[in-house]
Amino acid sequence: MPPDIFVYLDFLRKVLLPLPGVTEKTYVGYPAFYVNNKIFTRLKEDNENIVLGTVERDRWLKANPNVYHVTGHYLNYDYVLVRLAQANPEELKGLLITAWLNRATKKLIKQHENAI
Repeated sequence: MPPDIFVYLDFLRKVLLPLPGVTEKTYVGYPAFYVNNKIFTRLKEDNENIVLGTVERDRWLKANPNVYHVTGHYLNYDYVLVRLAQANPEELKGLLITAWLNRATKKLIKQHENAI
């Protein structure tokens, strides 16, 4: 694995694992993050991108196509690919939390709100 991947994984874990109900498992052999047994983000096989669940994909693609992109495989799914080396960490943190919110139950969201 490239050395940067450990930095990326550390960032993802610090942001995501404190969220209620989040578990880290593998998906096709790569780290992935789930809530309610539903995947909401994962490391792509190239170790340079993450696959991120979003209902606002077009917004992000237009906002910064150097960071956010899709391949043909993802055209029919609510996912965007994020180039980790170019991503703004604070913006990415917000997107990761939003992806979690879109999959979390009301109970988990309430737990998160009470912990803030």
